[in-house]
Amino acid sequence: MSDAHMTSAPSHPFIESSRVEGTAVYDANGKQIGVIKRLVIEKVNGNVAYAVTSFRKFIGGSSESHTIPWSYLHYDLGLQGYRTNITEEQLHNAPEFSRRDDHLISGQEWELLAEYYAGPL
Repeated sequence: MSDAHMTSAPSHPFIESSRVEGTAVYDANGKQIGVIKRLVIEKVNGNVAYAVTSFRKFIGGSSESHTIPWSYLHYDLGLQGYRTNITEEQLHNAPEFSRRDDHLISGQEWELLAEYYAGPL
């Protein structure tokens, strides 16, 4: 990342969830690979736990949903979107439950998902 991306600060430190939905997701090289569909927030502490995202299938033109931990998305001021180091292979091999769009994951599924993405990113 360039120094401008790292030293620039957003004009406001907060964002409404409705403004995050639809925001582009980029790979480590700056290529747009999908968009954020919605955020899932922990009720008690208010932290964003994960994002349900729509990624374009790398082969073919359709898209599929993936649940990824919020900590793997980092806002890039230059791209005006979220950058991730998650690879095509990781998405392809992600746990099946994390590909459902209509499903809030359970505590056990959250632990499995966190373990899965805790590998080499």
